[in-house]
Amino acid sequence: MKLSQLRYIVEVNRRGLSVSAAADALFTSQPGVSKQIRLLEEELGVRIFERSGKNFTQLTPAGHEIMAV
Repeated sequence: MKLSQLRYIVEVNRRGLSVSAAADALFTSQPGVSKQIRLLEEELGVRIFERSGKNFTQLTPAGHEIMAV
């Protein structure tokens, strides 16, 4: 787990689940943010965001727990 991955999920949540807006705010690329979130989810073995296609729709219960910390 990397600190940047946690910053990415916090920023995506802050930006209304928009990965593109989060990437802009973090001065990085949208594919990079998506990849790092996916890698973090794989490492933790939980989904942080619910998805509809490629879009995030809401935080999962695990995502809410992560945001609470």
